[in-house]
Amino acid sequence: MSEERKMERTLIILKPDAIQRRLVGRIVQRFEDKGLVIVGMKLVQMSRELAERQYAPHKGKPFYPGLIDYITSGPVVVMVLQGERCIEIARTLMGKTFGYEAQPGTIRGDFGVSQTYNLVHGSDSPETADMEVALYFTREELLDYTPAGSEWVFKAVEG
Repeated sequence: MSEERKMERTLIILKPDAIQRRLVGRIVQRFEDKGLVIVGMKLVQMSRELAERQYAPHKGKPFYPGLIDYITSGPVVVMVLQGERCIEIARTLMGKTFGYEAQPGTIRGDFGVSQTYNLVHGSDSPETADMEVALYFTREELLDYTPAGSEWVFKAVEG
């Protein structure tokens, strides 16, 4: 008997450098190609207040002021992805934080070299994802649907 798997959700932010470099479609395609489902998405200009709430765990660290300036410097795309092991999968697709350390084949490894401009943010745990998603989306803004063909993506091999 197989155990029932829980679908996770994660928040992804395509940062100002991804928008300015016109990489949104290519980055979103990576998540979709892997089988993750977009259940919410919008383009926003992040306020300083929202940025400070988003990055509150980093307050007091040397890079914090620059991070707030960077994330508020232009529009961002915020989206909620859903799938089995969604957080782990999304973080693997993103690659290491600094583009110059990220493996080829990852978003940061293929599109980034900077330590500051790292293209994308993804929640690091289910608890963080819940908190971050609530910063940007109401429950009514998140859809619950099953795309055609999803049984070919998440079906576990039983044996």
